[in-house]
Amino acid sequence: MAYDEALAERIRDGLHGAAGVTEKKMFGGLAFLTDGNITVGVTGDDLMVRIDPDETDAALAEPGARRFDMTGRPMRGWIVVAGDALDDDVLGSWIERARAFVATLPPK
Repeated sequence: MAYDEALAERIRDGLHGAAGVTEKKMFGGLAFLTDGNITVGVTGDDLMVRIDPDETDAALAEPGARRFDMTGRPMRGWIVVAGDALDDDVLGSWIERARAFVATLPPK
């Protein structure tokens, strides 16, 4: 599965200068990791976001958001946001939300 390279570039811009960020091809898309923890990614034309599991229900109320489900078992704390819902402000907000949560995790 190909991923939206333009969205990947927008994410790179949003993460520019952030410490510990690496990229890795995963899930048929591209993941951006912070200190080894997946933070955000691109799957197809959409944004994959890692958030605090306790915020899953609230996040699902956001425009374009749905559960991340690759295995038939959706996981709390993982959200996919439709690419067409991602203007620059919305994308930046999701990236910051993911970075805030991942900052609470131990490095891998």
